Amino acid sequence: MDSGVAQVQQPKLPSVGGAGKTLLKGLARTRVNGWALLLLPGCLFIVVFFFAPLVNMVWRSLTDPGPSNYATFAETGTYARVLWVTIRTALLVTVASLILGYPYAYMMIKAGGKLRLTLVGLILLPFWSSILVRTYAWTVLLQDTGVINSVLMKLGLISDSLPLMRNDLGVTIGMTQILLPMMVFPIYAVMRRIDADLLPAAEGLGARPSRAFVRVFMPLSMPGVFAGSLLVFVVSLGFYITPALLGSPSNTMFSVIVAHTIQQQVDFGLGSALGVILLVVTLVLLWIGSRVVRLGDVFGYSSEQ
Repeated sequence: MDSGVAQVQQPKLPSVGGAGKTLLKGLARTRVNGWALLLLPGCLFIVVFFFAPLVNMVWRSLTDPGPSNYATFAETGTYARVLWVTIRTALLVTVASLILGYPYAYMMIKAGGKLRLTLVGLILLPFWSSILVRTYAWTVLLQDTGVINSVLMKLGLISDSLPLMRNDLGVTIGMTQILLPMMVFPIYAVMRRIDADLLPAAEGLGARPSRAFVRVFMPLSMPGVFAGSLLVFVVSLGFYITPALLGSPSNTMFSVIVAHTIQQQVDFGLGSALGVILLVVTLVLLWIGSRVVRLGDVFGYSSEQ
């Protein structure tokens, strides 16, 4: 040979028929689906620490001592009243969070780089601290001898302490401060995707700035408003620490009743039944809200695409 290097003849591979091609495709699909094994630890964690306790709670509500636990709920008017108070409080917190959160999110959109980072930090830093610590801080501020009443009395603005806690006002203030980031960030995420040239274009066509905001910008931000409101409302239904510390027996939340039934009365069957009822009510309200809210709009995708 001219090159002086022996050439090795490659063996010819046998042709693959239809059955062989099907087998190779199956092996390739199996190899790709093997990435799904990475989901197993997370799925196992959810099954062990979420679904198993949930199934146990449902089972115990029906067997300890029996389905009469649900009859007790129906026959005792106190439970229905507390459930209504819980829904009402969740609505108040949602409205308060929206009133504060929408302008804040809009200010984040309009602010410059450094100011925007400052605003984000102001809303995130409290979110990273303990709920228990923040709630106790509100008791220091809102109690009859607290900071707010003391300052107002020293300034001569009031002659007697204002009832700022142990009522709906205190619970609403404490829960709103905790849940405000859950309202701000969905609204902010939607506002960021709105074209900044729409408002100047509307104003250029003769609309006043306020009218352009109401007729153009606000409707486009509604998906974030609905998503944030739904998120705050659902989370509010299960709040325990803040209503227990800032509330009173007249505005007891349903979660406090569940905890009292299990811890004080040591009635796990009735407590489980009350927990199941709260879960069902939450899922029903979430389903109703999902008829209005398209959460895909918040995260940048839609099921219609």
